[in-house]
Amino acid sequence: MKVSQINIFPIKSLGGINLTDAIVETSGFQFDRNWMLVDENGKFLTQRSMPEMALFYTEIRENSLYVYHQSNPQNGIEIPYSQSSGKIIKSQVWNDPIEALHVSSEADTWFSAQLKISCQLLKMDLSSKRFIENKYKVNNEYVSFADSMPYLIIGEASLEDLNDRMEIPVPMNRFRPNIVFTGGKPFLEDSWDKIQIGEVFFQVTKPCARCVMTTIDQDTATKGKEPLKTLAKYRKVDGKILFGQNLIALNNGKISVGDEVKAL
Repeated sequence: MKVSQINIFPIKSLGGINLTDAIVETSGFQFDRNWMLVDENGKFLTQRSMPEMALFYTEIRENSLYVYHQSNPQNGIEIPYSQSSGKIIKSQVWNDPIEALHVSSEADTWFSAQLKISCQLLKMDLSSKRFIENKYKVNNEYVSFADSMPYLIIGEASLEDLNDRMEIPVPMNRFRPNIVFTGGKPFLEDSWDKIQIGEVFFQVTKPCARCVMTTIDQDTATKGKEPLKTLAKYRKVDGKILFGQNLIALNNGKISVGDEVKAL
């Protein structure tokens, strides 16, 4: 088994970036979900209510993040990695209260105009950690603005199994995994406890419960019924539709596409 994809999503719920290698940190890959958009009430914004967020892409540059809409790559915005207005904004991700840093009024204005909703761009405050649930901790791990866990892994065989059951196949980007691997049987990742990729050891914490975001075409922002309709027929457990496994990293390091994935 080998790593075939590494993906990060610098701004929560915007388009992702495919990498050849990535730095593994406790809270997730470097830059992964380090920024987040919130409405004027501090509620985080996602494709669940705003599918058009899928059409905004990000680029990692030397000193900044560049964000643009797919229809107009030239009319983007540069967001310096260190940029912060110094203002603390209280928000939350699901049930987790968060104190985050406000980025800038310039970023707010750009995103508000693009999304046609009053919003603010926040970034992680490294001094205010968001710890994962106690029952999943090994070394008091914490997470970025991701829904619940720092990493998500899916096998290509699992997606092939799903697509074999559907009239129209869906790409892996519907599930927004951080790590994709080749080899092994469908849903082999469900049986893992610990794995090693390159120099990094990961603990498998829990299956990933899937939501309506998987029904949004990441290239067009159109919403349908699949793949949830098909997954519900054979991947539903206790009312949750499961696809992929969440992970925490037990040490920092670097992984690359082509690295062997070892089940321990």
